[in-house]
Amino acid sequence: MVRQDERTVAIRGILMRLCKRSGLSSDRLRTTEIDVSPLLDLLIVQQYAHRSRVSPEEAVLPVVRDMARQLDPTDRLIVDAALSLGLLREKPPTGMDLDRFYASDLGERREYLTEHWHSLHEALWTDRIPPAPTVRSLRAAPERRAFTALAENLAAGSALPSGVIHGGMPTSKPLVLLPNSQQRPGVITVIGDAVIDHTYRVDHMPGPGVSARGRFEESLGGKGLNRAIAAARLGLEVRFITAVGDDAAGRRIIQFLRRENVGTELVKVVPYTTTPVAAVIITASGMACTIGREEDDEVKLNQEDLRRPEVQTAITVSDAVLLTFEPPPMVIERVMAMIRAAPDRPKLLVQPTPKVNTPQYIYEYLRITDYLIGTRRELGELVPDIYRSSGPDDRAVEPDFDGVIAPRLRALGVHNVCAVEGFECRVRSATVNLDIPRPPAAMLEDSAGARAAFAAALAYRVVTNHRQADQDDFEWATAAASTTQSFRDVAAAMPRASEVDRIMQLPPNGTATGSP
Repeated sequence: MVRQDERTVAIRGILMRLCKRSGLSSDRLRTTEIDVSPLLDLLIVQQYAHRSRVSPEEAVLPVVRDMARQLDPTDRLIVDAALSLGLLREKPPTGMDLDRFYASDLGERREYLTEHWHSLHEALWTDRIPPAPTVRSLRAAPERRAFTALAENLAAGSALPSGVIHGGMPTSKPLVLLPNSQQRPGVITVIGDAVIDHTYRVDHMPGPGVSARGRFEESLGGKGLNRAIAAARLGLEVRFITAVGDDAAGRRIIQFLRRENVGTELVKVVPYTTTPVAAVIITASGMACTIGREEDDEVKLNQEDLRRPEVQTAITVSDAVLLTFEPPPMVIERVMAMIRAAPDRPKLLVQPTPKVNTPQYIYEYLRITDYLIGTRRELGELVPDIYRSSGPDDRAVEPDFDGVIAPRLRALGVHNVCAVEGFECRVRSATVNLDIPRPPAAMLEDSAGARAAFAAALAYRVVTNHRQADQDDFEWATAAASTTQSFRDVAAAMPRASEVDRIMQLPPNGTATGSP
């Protein structure tokens, strides 16, 4: 039997005692004879109180509600009814008497929960419904289990990584000693998607009417998630701004991020939704293509999310921001505008994928883009008119990187244009003109995680060295890309710094050309 943390046990005991009568409220916390100081002293509660300018007693309810949303449906319903949290009032289910579910008497709340057990579970869109308990049996193991899970969430949310000061604001300059006496080099905020990847590994990419042999796997993915994991494994403090569904997949993503030391305080859980799914097809040579989610999916960031003080702080106070084009265009624009207005602007690394239909709206922000990273096609799609010319067979001609793509993007203000594909890297800027060959460890044509590892590694070097990247940094990032050739899921293939250092010690395939 696993011994529970003393703080978890204390928090669980307080919450279970606060169930009586009308449930959890700021007034109850002020007037109760129960010693609620362990609850009020939680860092996550203190942070919310600080940034929202409210008392700790007023901060407890919204914090507890947020942690309860992350529980599985059964535990969520139990603590919602017991504490009268009001979660179902956010999107009232049809046919439910919420006045009874949130009655002023705990006994009546329990009775309604047990009487409408199946209907309440169905309202949360879950098909895993355990047998309905009696009121008597509900008060035993089910409530204890649910409150244990809630207390664990609250305790975990207060065990924040280093680099966070009281009030929830990441600190970018000071380094904080970790328990293993190692120091983290800096803070990065990653903005992008976290999804469930349905990965199809095939022997070749099938054409029309052609079959291919392969196998199916399900894993956690998303361009944002993969880059957040990559940055954390290299040693950076990572804040991840994303949205997930209010389902088992969303909870699985949050738990995985926490295990990988990625900050989840800014992960948005969208009530009563399912986490998006993407399809990824990967050939034996490592080449990949992705079928993304619909643009009108409910689970996404919006401009209102960017108005939260803690989100604004994470973006503007970080050492670096790694932005994908997975969020809606208005969110992308707003993030770049916030960075442009920051008094001590963080380094901005942009991966322009997936394609946006009207990239002209972000042209004014390219002047603050320190590193623009992608394949030649991804980079070229930011200047769509270059694809209008046609060849003799009436197909679009692939534009030249040096003759067209890099000069156009540089003219728009991008500081460093980085074409990364086939485990090679080409960099063009006012001070750097590099062609970095494939590292000796590169055996496949490419990999699905190569550009995620490259971007995170480049951010790591820039933040660690406190300067613009030079040839050594680009070579290190290219080596990081070559470590992702594993046929495991993409996030699991992200390297640690020691593995990249090992690749750098191998005899080179060739010499980087150009001027540093």
